[in-house]
Amino acid sequence: MGTNQPEPELPQARGGLSAAVIAYLSGKAPLPEAYTPADGDPYGDDLQLALYVCYELHYRGFAGVDPSLEWDPQLLRARRELEETFLHALRADAWHQRTVDEALSALLVEPVDGAGVSHFLRSQGELWQVCEYAAQRSLYHLKEADPHAWVLPRLRGRAKAGMAAVEFDEYGGGRAERVHAQLFADLMGDLGLVTAYGYYLDAAPAQMLATVNLMSLFGLHRALRGCLVGHFATVEVTSSPASRRLAEAMRRTGAGPAAEFFYTEHVEADAVHEQVVRREVIGGLLAEEPELECDVAFGIDATCHLEDGFAEHVLKAWRKGTTSLHVNGVQMVSLPGSGMTG
Repeated sequence: MGTNQPEPELPQARGGLSAAVIAYLSGKAPLPEAYTPADGDPYGDDLQLALYVCYELHYRGFAGVDPSLEWDPQLLRARRELEETFLHALRADAWHQRTVDEALSALLVEPVDGAGVSHFLRSQGELWQVCEYAAQRSLYHLKEADPHAWVLPRLRGRAKAGMAAVEFDEYGGGRAERVHAQLFADLMGDLGLVTAYGYYLDAAPAQMLATVNLMSLFGLHRALRGCLVGHFATVEVTSSPASRRLAEAMRRTGAGPAAEFFYTEHVEADAVHEQVVRREVIGGLLAEEPELECDVAFGIDATCHLEDGFAEHVLKAWRKGTTSLHVNGVQMVSLPGSGMTG
């Protein structure tokens, strides 16, 4: 099964916030009058799942959910409350108030101890851990480049042209079989994973949901266009060395040729993309709108903050020999080599 299957099913709720959104989308209950997530954990399962479900209406939607709810005023009000809670926490926890050059330079510094998920998988990861990683990353990679495409109408000149050039590569240069989302589906097929879009949502922990939500948050708001450019730059600058390590992990664990190819494809492509993003996208944007420098830097910082949180969660579990998947989701999926049953 490829990436063109029908809409995914609504996920299982993880608390009151997500339960209210899911019940509303399924037609079982109205949204509460006072939908106030301010007291909840901004990075927790409940808020992140509620936000993810709201955002997913702008992508593939969900089976049985009326597409017109994408712009439902009550749902947008609730989503705004969730977004403000999330964004407030990020500005408090992740913003280093530095220049774009300082933020970009920090991305090029490899950790001395080689900490990181790609380092772990390359040196000691087992096949079941590779499968867990791919299952979680599928929430983004099966729609790879889509959140970033929203920024195109909000850019102009060099920034727009540079962004469009990189996105064209992400979408396979006009060849459906080379679209990066399809290449990741091929990777999943090599690993024996289900390639259906959104299949592993119930298994994804809050840390993974937050990394995907960040792209949607930045992409859906014109006011945050600089932040999305910063996020995009972070992905492209860090992708090539990480992809090289992950390609080695795929080879060492015997994941399969398509699994290895997905990452080898990114090693060279993203090295080129990095230069385009630096010189044309960021350079062009700040030449036109220098006041957005703080936003670009914040986009970099917020991305690193959430990716570090995801890595910490995954590595803590794996070093204990336990699953990094969401506890309830483990009962709903079966990953090859994990010994878990669906």
